[in-house]
Amino acid sequence: MSELRERPILVTGASGQVGFELVRCLQGLGRVVAPDHNTLDLADESRLAVVVREIKPSLIINPAAYTAVDQAETERDAAMCINAVAPGLLASEAQRLGIPLIHYSTDYVFDGAKPAPYQEDDRVGPLNVYGESKLAGERAVEDCGGLHLVLRTSWVYGVRGRNFVRTMLRLAQEREELRIVADQIGAPTWSRTIAEATAQIVAQSMALPEDARADWWARRSGIYHLTADGQTSWAGFAKAIFDVALRDKRPKVVPITSAEYPTPARRPANSRLSNAKLTATFGIRPPQWRDALALCLAGA
Repeated sequence: MSELRERPILVTGASGQVGFELVRCLQGLGRVVAPDHNTLDLADESRLAVVVREIKPSLIINPAAYTAVDQAETERDAAMCINAVAPGLLASEAQRLGIPLIHYSTDYVFDGAKPAPYQEDDRVGPLNVYGESKLAGERAVEDCGGLHLVLRTSWVYGVRGRNFVRTMLRLAQEREELRIVADQIGAPTWSRTIAEATAQIVAQSMALPEDARADWWARRSGIYHLTADGQTSWAGFAKAIFDVALRDKRPKVVPITSAEYPTPARRPANSRLSNAKLTATFGIRPPQWRDALALCLAGA
């Protein structure tokens, strides 16, 4: 067995909603090393490279992120540290080791003014600090010039962490009526959908002879969109959650505008991302968002 095959897959942020699912979905593709925050703190720039070099991975997957969108407006440095500086350092270490980096980004790199789903090469223009920090992370990864995939996703939810599904289920127990924004459109994406697609990509590379993998990654390096199929508004998403999860008492969902629910960070009106490049390159067709939501809420 070769040295590369014996080296592990390094997953950051394994306690988060995407990281948790990644560790599960990557089983069978090799040994997975998922250090906790105390071992691998992405905010500790001096320690980051040391830990990566100690692990000597065959692949780095980085779902760790600063995701407090509104809080980022007053914590710009913290958001930039985790979302921009750390990915650049990971990309640099991946390049030094001659291995790929898979990094995740967001629909929030766009301003939402386009009336159709965004393509990977559409003009970016983040409306908030979080989006700016994620865009800076994309560029830091690309600028290293190594083997990489940047997977942009949107409206992520799961069984762990803070997300819209868990918030709605909690509020449903507390209120009879919920006012939910209806003029922002996107594709709710289950964290397992993201992890399964990532695992499929990794499996495709591992099916190749070892000496062919670097060229395979090099020819595919770049940005891809990865979201569930279909679209809805936040209000539509809330209604779907209640339809699936609550059989009896359901709160009334009152659609409102973004102007009626002001937040510190502006959000794009259109967060739809086209998966066409992902499907054409890797043959991956993400599930319809309602189907994925039903599986998630069923405890699959």
